[in-house]
Amino acid sequence: MMKTLVIAEHDNQQLNAVTLNVVNAATRLKGEIDILVAGQGCAEVAQQAAAVAGVTRVLLAEADHYAGQLAEELALLVVETVQQGGYQAVVSPSSSFGKNLTPRVAALLDVAQVSDVVEIKAVGSYVRPIYAGNVMLTVESAEPVQVLTVRPTAFDAVAQDGRAEVASVAAAARAGVSALVGRELSKSDRPELGAAEVVVSGGRGLGNGDNYRQVLEPLADRLGAALGASRAAVDAGFVPNDYQVGQTGKIVAPQLYVAVGISGAIQHLAGMSDSKIIVAINKDPDAPIFQIADYGLEADLFEAVPELTQQLG
Repeated sequence: MMKTLVIAEHDNQQLNAVTLNVVNAATRLKGEIDILVAGQGCAEVAQQAAAVAGVTRVLLAEADHYAGQLAEELALLVVETVQQGGYQAVVSPSSSFGKNLTPRVAALLDVAQVSDVVEIKAVGSYVRPIYAGNVMLTVESAEPVQVLTVRPTAFDAVAQDGRAEVASVAAAARAGVSALVGRELSKSDRPELGAAEVVVSGGRGLGNGDNYRQVLEPLADRLGAALGASRAAVDAGFVPNDYQVGQTGKIVAPQLYVAVGISGAIQHLAGMSDSKIIVAINKDPDAPIFQIADYGLEADLFEAVPELTQQLG
């Protein structure tokens, strides 16, 4: 029977919701699914993982050197777990966490990784986007251990009504090649960008960071939305990097995506084109964003967005 190891993404307190999407992807491999929770003081995360539908076991590894979720440390644990547990597949989200960890795991296992999978046809047959999503490529892999990152937005989240057992596993030896000095995190009461049902994004057309906040924040408040941005807006310093939506930022697929002052560069479209409904507001009638928008408003955003916000009450 196929044995798959899903790597849980978490902050030692809360299981990241993308893990539910990753487990759904893992079910397409047709076999037993275990989740590895590695950290420090993360027993509660293990219990949350145990409630994920379709999971057989949760492996809990706690040690000081896992507290910072450093890829150099986790990779050694994952490889040791795979070899001792006889796993034929390792699956993680195609997030910053997964993109940092799984290439190290694949290298240590001496296998080729398949990245950014959006469809699993069978074991060893996967679909992934190339050319910023303009071409969907079917990749075949005959590696003894399938190492995959999957795009969470391509798979629905599974339910949390499971009752998997939790088993403690020994930590791997400390790598000792890196240390976490500190983190500077953006704090917000808004929904997390990657999992939000509604996203309001702004681009270079907003002009500066003050305009971004004054124009978009009231609209986002009305819609209960997360805030995002194009790469141009991030590069110009309007907002921090973690707001960026696109091929080199976060991939989102909300129910509603509102693009304000965004032209629609190909790398941005690659990050949000799977949104259920796309609304574009731009004064340039030739902006590429209008080609994929479900609703387009050719207007001055500084007039249209406040009016829309007011209409929403």
